[in-house]
Amino acid sequence: MNKAWIYVALTSLFELVWVFGFNVASEWWHWIPIIVFIFFDFHFLAQACASLPTGTVYAIFAATGTVGTALMDVFFFDETLGVGKLFFIFILILGVIGLNIADSVDEKKKPVNKGGSVH
Repeated sequence: MNKAWIYVALTSLFELVWVFGFNVASEWWHWIPIIVFIFFDFHFLAQACASLPTGTVYAIFAATGTVGTALMDVFFFDETLGVGKLFFIFILILGVIGLNIADSVDEKKKPVNKGGSVH
């Protein structure tokens, strides 16, 4: 597995941690670890974008956050998960898969620059 994909996984995980923190923070000092998680989250996001197409990274980051938050609401905060939510979660996942496929096709079509500069 490419190191950049590990960064994508870490940024997605850290996003869910700090979003969870938003829901449970009740004292001023609870915000300190949340801010630390946000800092590391964006660090991992930047590291992933340095090696992978930014659109793909952000799509995965946003979709993971959206799906993860919806599921977190169901499992930790007694929200419901109806047919509508499931349908749109499925659409998000299809969109991320589609972007990954499109990016890989575009990468194969991209001409290789052998030492020359591009103007």
